[in-house]
Amino acid sequence: MIANSDFNFKKNEIIILELPFPEHIEELRQRIFHLFWIILILTCVAFFKVKIIVKILEFPINNVKFFQISPGEYFVSTVKISFYTGLLFASPFAIGQLLLFLLPGLTKKETKIILPLLLSSLVLFGLGLIFSYYVLIPAALNFFLNYSEEVLEPFLSFDQYFEFILVLFYSTGLAFQIPIIQILLGLLNILSPERMLSAWRYVILVSTIIGAVLTPSTDPFTQLLLSSAILMLYFSGVGILFLIKN
Repeated sequence: MIANSDFNFKKNEIIILELPFPEHIEELRQRIFHLFWIILILTCVAFFKVKIIVKILEFPINNVKFFQISPGEYFVSTVKISFYTGLLFASPFAIGQLLLFLLPGLTKKETKIILPLLLSSLVLFGLGLIFSYYVLIPAALNFFLNYSEEVLEPFLSFDQYFEFILVLFYSTGLAFQIPIIQILLGLLNILSPERMLSAWRYVILVSTIIGAVLTPSTDPFTQLLLSSAILMLYFSGVGILFLIKN
């Protein structure tokens, strides 16, 4: 009888241990579902206010007239603008959902690391968008317009203009995540800050290549601006890692 009782207890214990995994999957599914509806709602709100957003996107360049190649081009562009706007404004909610999902399984030490990193990632992405909006986009567009102003009238397809700034927005936002990646590599003891600093020659080369690849325009001035920003971010990440380690 005792043996049978022990067997039943262990059997029940195994069942209890297996239950949390499906519950976690269900929780993750619910959080993704909530995030989907938030994005959808924000996209709809952005669509109703899309003319204001369009004017904001057109602000970096004032002396250009936009046109549409096909009758539905502007409509399709506004749908895309609304979706990416909804996605952008839903990102804090996405970070919050991720934190709520991860926090119960993290230790206090891990929480102290993960929480600031996620919040810093969001802030850096926002700074990347601001840098792109006020520095990179005007620099790239002014370069091309000034180069052709004596022979061509400045008319641009709005859809192509939007795709141009969209690539620049998100590539710059992703480039601004470099310090976060460095801190993670340092905390995981994959790379030390001393080793990162000693590789500065390669960093200059790689930042130049990244600036050329991520920049949708071909002008060297915009590529130089982005490469310089990447270098500043990289050395800032090294400095922060030195402070954390020491």
